[in-house]
Amino acid sequence: MGRGQLNKEVQVLALDFLGREMTTTELRLLPYVQYVMMNSQRIDPEKCNGDDRKILALWRKAGHIEGGASGLAITKEFWIFMCEVLFYTYVKRD
Repeated sequence: MGRGQLNKEVQVLALDFLGREMTTTELRLLPYVQYVMMNSQRIDPEKCNGDDRKILALWRKAGHIEGGASGLAITKEFWIFMCEVLFYTYVKRD
């Protein structure tokens, strides 16, 4: 399995943390959110499509994030979840 692809480990994490499986679109949004949080802490609306906005709204409704273009905040738990997912999909090599 290649980098940036969903796998069994990630789906187990997603079921545990999100209560549902993660989509590929959701996975692909995580590196951008991580970058945003380490830099400007503001979502650039020009870099998000309709599907991304739906995912952000889902995370917002679940209480994982607040704000967006005017300033993004995330919970520590979501940060830890996001880093684990990115490790298993972009970093870890079997």
